[in-house]
Amino acid sequence: MKTIQITLVAAAALFMMAMAPLVMNSADHEHNTITSIAADNENFSTLVAALEAAGLDETLKGDGPFTVFAPTNAAFEALPEGTLESLLEYENRDMLIDILTYHVVPGKVMSTDLSDGMRAETVQGSEVTITISDYNAAVDGATISDADIEASNGVIHVIDAVILPQTDESGY
Repeated sequence: MKTIQITLVAAAALFMMAMAPLVMNSADHEHNTITSIAADNENFSTLVAALEAAGLDETLKGDGPFTVFAPTNAAFEALPEGTLESLLEYENRDMLIDILTYHVVPGKVMSTDLSDGMRAETVQGSEVTITISDYNAAVDGATISDADIEASNGVIHVIDAVILPQTDESGY
C-alpha cells in the first residue's frame, strides 16, 4: 500500500511539474506583452494612451510576433503643437491608427537582423527604411535609442521621434 501511495505522489508531482510551464507561460505572456511592457514604463505613457485611443492596445497584447518601433513621450512632445491632441480626437482615429500601425512590423526583428538600407513593410502597409552608421541605427530617420526589449509576443525598439507614413492622401 505504501508503495502505491509513493508512486501516486510521484506521478502527481511529475504531472504538476509538466503542467507548470503551461500555466506560467500563459501568465508570463499576458504580463510581458508589448502593451504591458509599455504600460509599465512611464516613458511610454503617451504611446499607451494613443494605442488605447486607437483601440490597438488589445492587438499588441495578442500572439504576434510584432516588432514595435516605440516613440517615447519626448518624441510625441516634439510633434508640432496641437498635433497629438488632434490625433487623439475620435474623429481622427483612422489617421491615428495609420500612424501607430506604421510603427509596427509583423514578425520579431531583432537589432542583429537589421541592415543598412533595409526596407520592411509595416502593418499599416507602407515600408520603413533602416539606416545604420558607425554611431547608431535609425528607422525613417528616428534614432533607435534602445533596442531588443523582448516581449512574450515580439520585440520593442525605442525611437526618439514619431515616424509618419509618406502618402499623398494623408495630409501628414
